[in-house]
Amino acid sequence: MKTRLKARPRSKNRRTAAKQSRARAASPTGKMNGWKVLRRSGASILLAPNLARISWLVHGFSTRTGGASRLGGERALNLGFADWDTRAAVEANRKAFLAALAVRDGKPITLKQIHSDSIHRVAAAPHVALSGDALITNAPGLLLAVQTADCVPVLLADTRRRSVAAIHAGWCGTLARIAAKTIGRMSMEFGTNPEDIVAAIGPAIHRCSYEVGPEVAQAFAGQFSQAREWFDVPRELSSGGKDGEIVAGEGPNPLKWLLMTPPGHDLPPPGVQLDLVAANRWQLLDAGVREKNISTSGLCTACRTDLFFSHRREQGRTGRMMAVIGIRA
Repeated sequence: MKTRLKARPRSKNRRTAAKQSRARAASPTGKMNGWKVLRRSGASILLAPNLARISWLVHGFSTRTGGASRLGGERALNLGFADWDTRAAVEANRKAFLAALAVRDGKPITLKQIHSDSIHRVAAAPHVALSGDALITNAPGLLLAVQTADCVPVLLADTRRRSVAAIHAGWCGTLARIAAKTIGRMSMEFGTNPEDIVAAIGPAIHRCSYEVGPEVAQAFAGQFSQAREWFDVPRELSSGGKDGEIVAGEGPNPLKWLLMTPPGHDLPPPGVQLDLVAANRWQLLDAGVREKNISTSGLCTACRTDLFFSHRREQGRTGRMMAVIGIRA
């Protein structure tokens, strides 16, 4: 069944419209980092300003606030099926999420996410869940969705060809260039020109909270010449010379590459901080998306567990958020 993505009904008169506008403006969370907070049906949803201006588009990034689930003694808008939650609660949460977006008579198309570069074009709701990490469509009435709890959600809209994409990018998918490959697939399937794409990068774990091992840094160094810009290292180790090799004893040590440590001064391979948001933003730019067309929330899921689920901060016992996008029927 296709999801009906209807435009919100207009107010019957100006007085009603003005009253609704004042109520929204009075909300203490009406704006967050320049993104609008939509509060309806017991759900709070973030809207990217650049996507919100497109009249034929529906989109949203869910938060954890409200909902029918109970996590840590508090209500939670968990949109992913989990052992700690009931199916009835998750279905109620999804219904509230869709109602907040003014979406009726359908459900979002989700993926069995596998941290890959697998991209699916959909023209109708599939009968079974597809395995992969990105969805694209130019069919009105479908709502594409990815689920996250630290990984990077990316939504794309081609304003000329009227096609959309939803991307889930963890470090594996980022390393595999899933954002750039999705744009390439949209170009192949729909004739998309990257300059016509409007992109939004939603809440995700930021470099301040995302420590990765040396093998991850080495893998990124082998794939991206710009990767040095996406890593931070411990302050006490921030000195070095001119050598850029990534070697250290029996295993890879990214610090010789990150810090230019001179030969003969190998350091143990501690963790380093990776900026997945910056890496995905660079991929969009490198693929041809205009800088002015990219909106980033600037919100870290691990720092703001009052607003978002964080798999890393909550040590796996957490919920899932959704980022959704679709073309109104």
